[in-house]
Amino acid sequence: MLAVPFLIGVAASRPSPSQVALAVCAVAAYLASATAQAWLRARRAPAYVPPLVVYGATCAIVGLALVLSYPLLLLSLVVLVPTGAIAFGGARPGTRRDVANSFAQVVQALVLVPAAAYVSGAWDGAAVVVATVVAAAYLIGTVLVVRSVLRERGNPGFAALSIGFHATLVPLAALALPPAYALLALGLTARAAALPLVQRRLAATPRPLRPVHVGAVEIVASVAVVIVAFAFPV
Repeated sequence: MLAVPFLIGVAASRPSPSQVALAVCAVAAYLASATAQAWLRARRAPAYVPPLVVYGATCAIVGLALVLSYPLLLLSLVVLVPTGAIAFGGARPGTRRDVANSFAQVVQALVLVPAAAYVSGAWDGAAVVVATVVAAAYLIGTVLVVRSVLRERGNPGFAALSIGFHATLVPLAALALPPAYALLALGLTARAAALPLVQRRLAATPRPLRPVHVGAVEIVASVAVVIVAFAFPV
């Protein structure tokens, strides 16, 4: 969820040393957020405090250096603060992580597309907008696919929503982007349709579809998206 929008932002601009610092800050921020949410769910268990301090301090130091060099990065707080509140709201003990929580994390991750392009010094507004839309389409689709075979497994309506979302992307990509994106969207649609089928067929077997299998499929899909983004810049 971090690597794909970050790399799509690089593909929409140019590689820059400042993007390395941005990547470090993003990873530290993610780890700090995940640890803080685990801390809340564990009713503020002391064991989570040391890693939270390390991740938080790393994010703060690198983030401050980035903001001093690129002040407009502060605009990202307009997105990160409200979506962060949604994410932490889902971390309360006894609270079920719903789809709104997942989409809030998607929106947070999407900030990396314009941020990576901005710190590169090769800002192209039109390309960044299109790149952000591409990253959003992939990440939203990923949330739908993963939920269709895990939290919403056995729910044909949710699986249909996931497949329908991906199928809609195929003609849109064909009309607005280079042909490789339409082929990519077609492949992602096939994966959205295949995973629920595989999950149902393996459910009663000794080897059911597990999260690690779904994760492996998503790694392949993520690599494909990044390759297309670099090979055919928007």
